[in-house]
Amino acid sequence: MKKKRKKTGMAPGSIVFTGDKKVDRIQVHYLKYNEQILEENEFDTQIHSEFKKPSDTHVDWYDVRGMHDIELIGRIGQFFNIHPLVLEAIADINQRPKFEEYQNGNFIAIRALHFDKTNARLHSEQVTLYFRKGLVFTFQERETDLFADVRQRINGERRKIRASGADYLSYALLDVLVDHYYIVLDDIEEVIEELEDNLMNGIQDVSSKTQIHELKKELLIVRKSVAPLREAISRFSKSESPLIEEKTYAFLRDLYDHTIQIMDMVESYRDMLNGLQDLFITEVSFKMNKVMQLLTIVSTIFIPLTFLAGIYGMNFTNMPELHWKYGYPILMGLMFVITIVLLVIFKKKKWV
Repeated sequence: MKKKRKKTGMAPGSIVFTGDKKVDRIQVHYLKYNEQILEENEFDTQIHSEFKKPSDTHVDWYDVRGMHDIELIGRIGQFFNIHPLVLEAIADINQRPKFEEYQNGNFIAIRALHFDKTNARLHSEQVTLYFRKGLVFTFQERETDLFADVRQRINGERRKIRASGADYLSYALLDVLVDHYYIVLDDIEEVIEELEDNLMNGIQDVSSKTQIHELKKELLIVRKSVAPLREAISRFSKSESPLIEEKTYAFLRDLYDHTIQIMDMVESYRDMLNGLQDLFITEVSFKMNKVMQLLTIVSTIFIPLTFLAGIYGMNFTNMPELHWKYGYPILMGLMFVITIVLLVIFKKKKWV
């Protein structure tokens, strides 16, 4: 947030990196393809000549991993004539998922999510995408290749992507990220089910309460990523941009349906966690009631015994029972009988 506040007072379109440096060396993976040709390599970001003017005969896809080099972003924007507001949004890693149309290209921001089941922690990364006729740019914060499946499809026998334009490639890249949301939610569901089993089996402690609270926070992050993404994909699917081919809209509508389904899953899991939280509180209250019930029963049994012990513990000289030969065993037997009678009564009432 401190880095984000550095932009205060600056002109719109100013490129300011607001995140943390997560790669030592920025990598640019280049992929050029159509139905007949396929070229793939990686080049040094310092070599300006590696960038090529886009063409209508093929698609150029530049996948930039690392977003801290604002000079590189500015150089890309100047070479490809990208709108300054797009360049500003690329360097700002606190972007809300969105879809924006510009005269010479379209821009999309999305959050890539990964869930660590071991620590029950969600990791988030901003991914930005810019495309126009024959050109696609993707920017990732880390070195991890989030689009390996798309590369495999392009290199494989399936020619759907290679027969389509930059708009379809943009859809395919978004589809991979959205599909990964299902994996994240499946992992969260496993953790929730394990937590539910522990609670149902009477295994609950402070860590269970903490875990429920942390999972609710993680789901809130997912919700904040999916809710605006649903709106962005809706705008994408309804866009009248000349950069989007008619045949791509059907796939975009399907992608929009996926975001709705994911949102429903998020709400369902939030309800499940709320139910687990109520169950945890109920179980704790039930255990407390059982303890209080046991203590009450013990107290009830000892009340008449204490009464008898109190009477014969008084130091009066003229108490007739004090000189009975069998007074002591009679008193102990009476106490025993009272205890048994009370236990039988409690048993019949199902208090024990």
